Amino acid sequence: MSHKLVIVESPAKAKKIGEFLGSDFQVDASVGHIRDLPNPSELPVEMKKGPYGKFAVNVEDDFEPYYVVDADKKKKVSELKRALKDADELYLATDEDREGEAIAWHLLEVLQPKVPVKRMVFHEITKEAIQRAVNDTRDLDIDLVDAQETRRVLDRLYGYEVSPVLWRKVRQGLSAGRVQSVATRMVVERERERMAFRTASYWDVEGQFSPEESGGQSFMARLTGVDGSRVATGRDFDDRGQLKTTGLTHLDAEQATSIAAGTREADVVVREVSEKPYTRRPSAPFTTSTLQQEASRKLRLNAQSTMRTAQRLYENGYITYMRTDSTTLSESAINAARSQARDLYGSDFVPDAPRRYGKKSKNAQEAHEAIRPAGDSFRTPAQVAGELRGQEFALYELIWKRTVASQMADAKGSTASVKLQAILPAGHAATAAEFSASGTVITFRGFLAAYEEGRDEDRHGRPSEEQERRLPKLSEGVSLDVIDTEAQGHQTSPPARYTEATLVKALEEKGIGRPSTYAATVGTIQDRGYVRTRGTALIPTWLAFAVTRLLEEHFSRLVDYDFTASMEEDLDRIAGGNEARVAWLKRFYFGDEATEAEGLRDLVADLGDIDARAVSTIDIGDGIVVRVGRYGPYVEDTSLQEEKPRRATISDEIAPDEMTAEKGRELLEAAADDGRVLGQDPTSGRDIVAKAGRYGPYVTEVLPEDPEPPAAAAVAPEGGSPAPAAPAKKTAKKTTKKAAKVKPRTASLFKDMDLASIDLETALRLLSLPRVVGVDPESGEDITAQNGRYGPYLKKGTDSRSLTTEAQLFDVTLEEALAIYAQPKQRGRAAAAPPLKELGNDPVSGKPTVVKEGRFGPYVTDGETNATLRKDDDPATLTPERGFELLADKRAKGPTTRKRTAKKTAKKATTKKTAAKKTTAKKTAKKSS
Repeated sequence: MSHKLVIVESPAKAKKIGEFLGSDFQVDASVGHIRDLPNPSELPVEMKKGPYGKFAVNVEDDFEPYYVVDADKKKKVSELKRALKDADELYLATDEDREGEAIAWHLLEVLQPKVPVKRMVFHEITKEAIQRAVNDTRDLDIDLVDAQETRRVLDRLYGYEVSPVLWRKVRQGLSAGRVQSVATRMVVERERERMAFRTASYWDVEGQFSPEESGGQSFMARLTGVDGSRVATGRDFDDRGQLKTTGLTHLDAEQATSIAAGTREADVVVREVSEKPYTRRPSAPFTTSTLQQEASRKLRLNAQSTMRTAQRLYENGYITYMRTDSTTLSESAINAARSQARDLYGSDFVPDAPRRYGKKSKNAQEAHEAIRPAGDSFRTPAQVAGELRGQEFALYELIWKRTVASQMADAKGSTASVKLQAILPAGHAATAAEFSASGTVITFRGFLAAYEEGRDEDRHGRPSEEQERRLPKLSEGVSLDVIDTEAQGHQTSPPARYTEATLVKALEEKGIGRPSTYAATVGTIQDRGYVRTRGTALIPTWLAFAVTRLLEEHFSRLVDYDFTASMEEDLDRIAGGNEARVAWLKRFYFGDEATEAEGLRDLVADLGDIDARAVSTIDIGDGIVVRVGRYGPYVEDTSLQEEKPRRATISDEIAPDEMTAEKGRELLEAAADDGRVLGQDPTSGRDIVAKAGRYGPYVTEVLPEDPEPPAAAAVAPEGGSPAPAAPAKKTAKKTTKKAAKVKPRTASLFKDMDLASIDLETALRLLSLPRVVGVDPESGEDITAQNGRYGPYLKKGTDSRSLTTEAQLFDVTLEEALAIYAQPKQRGRAAAAPPLKELGNDPVSGKPTVVKEGRFGPYVTDGETNATLRKDDDPATLTPERGFELLADKRAKGPTTRKRTAKKTAKKATTKKTAAKKTTAKKTAKKSS
């Protein structure tokens, strides 16, 4: 009986595929990549000084990479080798994109099978798809492997050459990356636009009108023109607060109020009526990018959480492969969607001909369909409700709706527009005013019966023209009653910050990155400290400003949007066999003589003199600058030309666009009170000062400066400089120990204390903590009152008990402490307190969501997930949307796990043993399969 081994990437995928294959198949998982480029420090000793020593890539020998089996994959490789010994055939069934093809090639290189090898590909995990894939195998696609390997080598060269420049000139531990640095630049550029933005104020008038014979049906219209000139709206102003064009009327409050009053007294008639048919087409099925965007809008999931959930749905056979930028559907999928739409909504909701969508992005992923429900017939959300829950059900429902709606009929209706003319009495700011209104009526909902795509917020705040609104039946010349008018003031808004969804959309539009990298890129720039979130908005840190400026000034080509997009196109050509891997890498690293383009090697070697202080300085204006220092950002006043300029720390709560010159001086004034001397400690005679630190206000004592150690007098020759001191003996360095520096006593202020009003007596009490309350008469142990990370508590040996308030640290007595210890120690949860606020049902889990008070502060929970409220979140005013967002962020981070680290010596031994240089087998892999 034949025995066939099938290898996939994940155990969940292996389990599901195993259900569809017979007993003569064994399905196992590699658990992702089994080999990768090691860090140079992990190379064998004999290779560290050779050509592989810098990158684990030999740039002088066709960029040959040196791969090693990951330490945590050695056991898995051994298991796969044992399974292969009993197999008659090997099926490599990894994903059909570049990454999956590369995993299959690495498996082939490491396992060295002696049996026939077949490449098995599929884009959905259903019984029919798996059986088709087993019977329709192909050879390994070396072009796809080349493209993945080129990308991996490219990223290694980029990161290892550019990151050290950031370490030397900005801060240790920073990283640069081909896509992450460009994404960071995009977020920084948007914040720069917001910082340069100047608000413009403008006014208009909104009126409520009714036809004299309409039976009371009224409608709203807005002032659009006065005396033949169009009234300026928010779209007419540039980011400097100036009108873009001439010939517009820019109303102020006085003029708008006058026109509103005049309109109430005016004769108003309908001057123009127009009506046109309205048609709206369904959106294409989901790609990776559009799925991440829509999941963010509708489910409030971030990109990483969306991809993790989609991965589980794919591996368990619910959806097709989730990393794709194709919008096409297979014939069976088109038929399934049309059939389901017809059954659920009726034949009128399905067009005569199937809809076919073409991909519009710059770089389309090879292979794959759009993301859709798996199978030749789709399961409705109701049919999977018993199997899926929470995020998985919500995401499946979203994908199902989008797919079915994509094959449904257009929405139909009509859009009516009316213009009204008002002749104002004399004495007002205008003689004639024009009001406009429009309304859309949907007469046939078509695909809207199944699904409507979400929209990002409009910068100018105007309602969409597609918003459904019905106007009364009107005709030209009809007189109107003026029910009310109101002058309204507005201010222009700065460009909206990117959210994860809009950043992914922008990256795709620019052709930067791949579907498989979007979520990782957005996560990386946050993990590296370049970007933080406020709600859903992505805010760059000052560190990102410094890094971006250095890259723009000295590596401009590497963070150029078009250049980065062209690299993606080049990788596409390599994947298609139209570009040679080695030749392309040589041009990128060594330069291109034909175009005189400088390569990365020379670019890094010839940087000139980088002014580290200059690249880490951001000019705010009026002599105020922000500098990125070793311990964080701070504001500095350079206008006074002082020897030691005033400085103040900038907290993370202040976004860059909020740092104005006025705000900077406000921080500097507050910092001027920093170090306020409260008095002297009567015991030590030392000054006690109150300070504002990065982590909050505190008090501390000022220690006297240590005297300089006496130095041996050097005898200077006559008329010359002092002779250099004799060097100390090496043995003296070994025996002489530097005295430990005494640290001053320091204590944080209590939450109810104010830095400006704290006095010496209170400060001394704070510095006296921890306080010995007394001695336990039974055990003889001291009981102390202490303030810790999670609040005030009592400590006796290893037994700690919480106190209810910080004030108890000063006044809790020994009797009260003994009474607390006499009570049984509470373990687990105490009696549940009533919620602080109810928010309604969470859109993902569907469960009631409430705000509660916990041991570590208020938090929001749906019974499954708990998320601590942030500093800016007030439990009393927390909105349901904000609560759901916090839960989504918490789910996205996943459970916290404690990692075990392997012993260093063991790691070294195993790494050396299995290290394997890439061989020419790659070129023959196609033959051996």
